Amino acid sequence: MGIYLNPGNENFRSMLKAPIYVDKTMMIKTLNDFIDRDNKYVCVSRPRRFGKTIASEMIAAYYSKGCDSHELFEKLKISKAEGYKDKLNKYNVIKIDLNSEYQNTEVRRNFLKELKRDIKEELTEQFSDISFAKNDSLAKCIQKVYEKTGQTFIILIDEYDVLVREQVPQVLFDEFLSFLNGLFKSATLRPAISLAYLTGILPIVRDKIQSKLNNFEEYTILDAKELTEFVGFTPDEVKQLCDEWGMDYEECRRWYDGYYQNGYEIYNPESVVKSMRDKKFSNYWGKTSSYRVISDRLEENFKGSKDAVIRMIAGEEVPVNVSQYLNTMDCFATLDDALTYLIHIGYLAYNEEEESCRIPNLEIRKEWANAVAVMSDQEITDNIIKASKELLNATIKGDEEAVAKALDESHIHVTSNRSYNNEDALQSAIYLAYIYALNKYTVIKEMTTGKGFADVVFIPYVPDIPAMIIELKHNKCAESALDQIKEKKYFNSLKDYKGGLLFVGVNYDEKDKIHECRIERFEK
Repeated sequence: MGIYLNPGNENFRSMLKAPIYVDKTMMIKTLNDFIDRDNKYVCVSRPRRFGKTIASEMIAAYYSKGCDSHELFEKLKISKAEGYKDKLNKYNVIKIDLNSEYQNTEVRRNFLKELKRDIKEELTEQFSDISFAKNDSLAKCIQKVYEKTGQTFIILIDEYDVLVREQVPQVLFDEFLSFLNGLFKSATLRPAISLAYLTGILPIVRDKIQSKLNNFEEYTILDAKELTEFVGFTPDEVKQLCDEWGMDYEECRRWYDGYYQNGYEIYNPESVVKSMRDKKFSNYWGKTSSYRVISDRLEENFKGSKDAVIRMIAGEEVPVNVSQYLNTMDCFATLDDALTYLIHIGYLAYNEEEESCRIPNLEIRKEWANAVAVMSDQEITDNIIKASKELLNATIKGDEEAVAKALDESHIHVTSNRSYNNEDALQSAIYLAYIYALNKYTVIKEMTTGKGFADVVFIPYVPDIPAMIIELKHNKCAESALDQIKEKKYFNSLKDYKGGLLFVGVNYDEKDKIHECRIERFEK
């Protein structure tokens, strides 16, 4: 058992002992189908916090000759799969966490040289009867083991794209390309590799690495194909966790769902686990990342950026061409490139059928609100965020005229002339106008309440401010919107809420293109 060669299963064992472990071991069944076949080169990219490292530890524990993992897997789902023992702990595994190696090397320009040296030392120790020359490459050493013993290797590289993200000097990057080329493009080495499994945040870089890894099958957040259900948590898995931990599933869905592909809803695993553990729904993403990632891309001021931001914040989807992005950190030529990058790192969700993107959930929406608030574009910052703060204060104070005027302005921001009178545009206008409320409220569209669906409900998560139920009408009157709230008892869903409650009726007059507002305080 070594650090890199044939690692043990201690890390996976500790993961199984965690208070929450979601069994994703059936991923191994899919990987077993790749072993020793043409598609044995696999690259899986997905955002941080989506379980890449846990998957790598699981895969290493299953295949590695350096441990006996029968006990660990016998009660997991994979143990029920046909032939699951055939490949259990039967392979030489080389496992590399490239990010850890790079970050922890004292002289970073030497990290790859030191890494290859350390792996060769472990090969020399484990295969002491094989003669390795001092100048043998790692690829050559693996080939010698295969030629002498017939034993094959599984190579796992976690965070393979760290050098792309860190934008390292070209000399080091060229050395990295040679390393990849030696391992994965050599025809003579190919029989010695039973499986290559790479993970990262970004897909394979097209203008630098693609020629070295063009034999890899890619599974991305755009399309994970047969691995989709293993990218994040599925609804059934989250429902079970909510039942076990006494948490509200629908609220969990609003916070952490929103990534869809190939028939699956995909939840952010780390945020779900932390919310269960802490017994509350919160923005865990912001605690481990930065909204600056969003604002930095948007401040490049690509054509259409402002309109796209406004529409997405208002709850709409915007078109995106994901095919042109080169998967780099320094070549953003268009807004499509910037949006595609934000999809890959999880700040947007992709709709493959519509070729569009959107903000996936409440957790990420808060990151977008923070990003827009610090952007230097005064038109966005002042005209939307500042106005939204004033609107929220006016609503709480019951200033009906100020609310109506603010909605007039917001409606203009989020819609084109063609869709101005669309009823969906009115709801988007409401959402955008109250974007500042995300700092104090959970905002729910079309919430099941009483005898129907309330258009927009604002539930505060800070003290001393009222909840709000907003009902929208089109070419009618604001009074009728208030009447509907009362008649259909939309407030029943908030019966356990102890604070103040506002009824807000809004009507949009299509002919005059103006809004009317009526506000009442509900007395329990």
